[in-house]
Amino acid sequence: MPRLILASASPRRIRLLQSAGFEAQVVPASIAELDCAYLTPAELTLFNAYQKASSVAQRHRDRTVLGADTVVALDSQIFGKPNDLDTARRMLKALVGKTHEVVTGIVVIDGPSGQFVVEAVRTTVAFRELSESQIEDYLKVVEPLDKAGAYAAQESPELIIQKTEGSFTNVIGLPMEVVTSILADFGMYPHCSN
Repeated sequence: MPRLILASASPRRIRLLQSAGFEAQVVPASIAELDCAYLTPAELTLFNAYQKASSVAQRHRDRTVLGADTVVALDSQIFGKPNDLDTARRMLKALVGKTHEVVTGIVVIDGPSGQFVVEAVRTTVAFRELSESQIEDYLKVVEPLDKAGAYAAQESPELIIQKTEGSFTNVIGLPMEVVTSILADFGMYPHCSN
């Protein structure tokens, strides 16, 4: 049984951890994510990440739990996961040709030591100018409903992303540079494959 628990069912976060060489048990948190216009993107993601991590950590006190939450922020507007294709379409129309931030809140709770770390990571993403037909073509290629901002940086990014500044894995859902550093502070390191 790995010491690390990922409090998320996100296949992207699971793949990022595995690709970096970490073993983790997946235990999705069953909480309702807060959606609040009065919080900054960082505050919102940290709140949701803490709720996820603490919910799972209460049941696994001998383990280390990683919780994360990601949103897309354009000026004062926050985009979570769209409920349907029409919402996804509206999100993409609002984002194309503009620069936005992807904000991920990370919370790691270490049961054995009782310590925890919270950190928000921001990446700037500039979208290409896209016509309505290009947006429709993109929606045929990518499943937008389980992704903040209705886009997938890991799937055909050249179709929509012009450039990024900061952690690219953050745009996918988990800033691995920061996660690797936090886990190292708790004595967890990636496994090397020969």
